Amino acid sequence: MELNTTNTKLAYSIREACDATSIGRTTLFKHIAAKRLRTVRIGGRTLIPAVSLRNFVEGKSDDDS
Repeated sequence: MELNTTNTKLAYSIREACDATSIGRTTLFKHIAAKRLRTVRIGGRTLIPAVSLRNFVEGKSDDDS
């Protein structure tokens, strides 16, 4: 695994993902439920890996990366 040596985010909170994509919270959760976006749970937080969010916006699946 490669460490993140820049200030690029590795994952986004739900709020940050909504802000970054201009998608509403309800719509974002619909895409998560439809398995178009991958999430991870760390502690009590739900995070969306940056690569998953980027692939979603680019119309790719996580398997395409």
